[in-house]
Amino acid sequence: MDRRHFFQSTSLVTTGALVGCALPGVAQQQAKTPFTVPAITVPIVGSDEVFPVRRIYCIGRNYRAHAIEMGSNPDREPPFFFQKPTDAIQFVPPGTVADHPYPTLTKNYHYEAELVAALGRGGRNISVEQALDYVYGYSLGLDMTRRDLQRAMGDEKKPWEIGKSFDKSAPIGAIHKLAQTGHFTKGSIWLNVNGKTKQKADLSQMIWSVAEQISKLSQAFELFPGDIIYSGTPENVGPVVRGDVIEMHIDGLPNLSVKIV
Repeated sequence: MDRRHFFQSTSLVTTGALVGCALPGVAQQQAKTPFTVPAITVPIVGSDEVFPVRRIYCIGRNYRAHAIEMGSNPDREPPFFFQKPTDAIQFVPPGTVADHPYPTLTKNYHYEAELVAALGRGGRNISVEQALDYVYGYSLGLDMTRRDLQRAMGDEKKPWEIGKSFDKSAPIGAIHKLAQTGHFTKGSIWLNVNGKTKQKADLSQMIWSVAEQISKLSQAFELFPGDIIYSGTPENVGPVVRGDVIEMHIDGLPNLSVKIV
């Protein structure tokens, strides 16, 4: 089966592989599982369909001023990426203020406002010139971060998934099809906490554009439909506490709002 079309068919259960015997295709589809793993999906605006999330990629330090505040050389260092699990998704319906749980283990919980690109095609070694052809649509999202844990792991030269890749760490709005919005190469992006502006920049200030991010990622991974990319945050990331209300905005998309509980 061509995995690039995975989301256009029923998912396969590879039980046979676990016991060392490959099952034929029909048997794979009929195999039973001991439990059900829910699919992670995000509603698609103007449709009764949902977007199935396969993998979440995030780019680090993609705005010059944010790179500086994080102690990095901002002069177009090679891009670096990390991932979040799909169940980090927290869908936030437009026009609502969704409750967002303050996570365990941290005393320094940070917001990061980001444009999100959702892919509808997959491939390897995609050129920058063709990369935007792979975009299905866009949304906006928050890369929520247990900053104290991220920094502690970094200081110890250890992986920092515990700071980035936890439950509901990726709030996201609905997916808007490309035909509804066009591509986002410029436009205001901002974030308020309790009505006070904390982050404010323009999408054109990204060090690596969405097209460049797709191209770079496709050199390291085979991309597939259902992959989404959090494309980086502007400067002035900072902490929130229980009771705070975060509102973020990108020109051309409905605002996203959550309350920390």
